[in-house]
Amino acid sequence: MSYLIDVYRRDKPPMKNIVDYSLYILFFPQLIAGPIIRFNEIADQITERRHQETIDNKLTGFFRFVIGLSKKVLIANVLGEEADRIFAMNYEYMDSLTAFVGITAYAFQIYFDFSGYSDMAIGIARMLGFVFPENFNNPYISQSITEFWRRWHMTLSRWMRDYLYIPLGGNKLGTRRMFVNLWVVFLLSGLWHGASWNFVAWGTYHGLFLIADRLFLLKLLKKTGKYPAIVITFIITLVGWAFFRIDSIAQATVFISRLFAFEFTGVTLFLDARFWTTLALAALFAFSTATNAGAKVEGFVYATNHSLKGYYFMTLLAVLLFTMSLAHVTSSGFNPFIYFRF
Repeated sequence: MSYLIDVYRRDKPPMKNIVDYSLYILFFPQLIAGPIIRFNEIADQITERRHQETIDNKLTGFFRFVIGLSKKVLIANVLGEEADRIFAMNYEYMDSLTAFVGITAYAFQIYFDFSGYSDMAIGIARMLGFVFPENFNNPYISQSITEFWRRWHMTLSRWMRDYLYIPLGGNKLGTRRMFVNLWVVFLLSGLWHGASWNFVAWGTYHGLFLIADRLFLLKLLKKTGKYPAIVITFIITLVGWAFFRIDSIAQATVFISRLFAFEFTGVTLFLDARFWTTLALAALFAFSTATNAGAKVEGFVYATNHSLKGYYFMTLLAVLLFTMSLAHVTSSGFNPFIYFRF
């Protein structure tokens, strides 16, 4: 669809070579779950990318691939095991602590699972001489749902904005029409994930908060300060993930009611040290970039070039993470990426 739209808009001329066209359509790193690569972003790279085929890109691409692999295998899979166990329980008798741990584990699972896949795709593409757009930018440090959608699945957000929201009129046809456009975009965003009512509810939920941001919520969140706004936004996203994770809207509503029942008796958690350690590391990695020190560390790890010492360090880190990931994969069963089912 992107190819047809970009050619129709004359953003890029059509491909004259069937091989180049097939490469764009079938390029395997992003084919299944993204990042969503628009034709106008990669057309020039398909026909001329020799200047990108450098040792630096191959090394940093490998580093990025390993980081993504370790996100998936060492964090997402571990959290997913316990999240699945908690979501298989009877919500009617679930206490608030169990519900909170379950939805938090799932929130980190889906983030590290999907961002891990995106990192792997970006890394493979870079090793092959392609530069893919970023797909995640620390979404859980967002201070509003509006900011969250500028940081989560960014290529989908831009796709929806440029190919749907703006053609519908965007915010240029008045406030009411803007709200309608937002609802339409997020309803379709929910349906993009699956033809099920729970995804419609999830899209509607986020659309509601985007409208609330424009009406009053952004001003309120700014008054609370940076870190309270991050916490409030994270809680809002947690509630949304309940609709995303649970197939039945009725059951999701029950789960959310138990989440805010503030009852801490009933189901007892039997979680091992590995889970709690992984959950703590996931929270650290997800929120640390809200600080200057965390942002600097991430900037170094994700850098596209390093000093000689930096390459030595990243090589050792990549080898360590790759070895740990392979060991975990060989000792556990098949665990596909969450977004493979959408």
